[in-house]
Amino acid sequence: MKQKIVLKVAMHCQKCHRKALKIVAVTDGVTFVSIEGDFKEIVVVIGDNIDPVKLTAKLRKKVGATEIISVVTM
Repeated sequence: MKQKIVLKVAMHCQKCHRKALKIVAVTDGVTFVSIEGDFKEIVVVIGDNIDPVKLTAKLRKKVGATEIISVVTM
């Protein structure tokens, strides 16, 4: 089951961007990751069988405040 997960992550610097991308990229099932938005705070993740709650918890622990914007099954 392919999913598109959109997360809003509080990222203040380039180091935070790299850390967030690395955390998401090594998550099982992820096939595509991008950072979008005017202030580069939106992380878009596409993949198979990803648990958005666990992914959000990882990002909160390692990067900062994170909230789930949407989860769409494709």
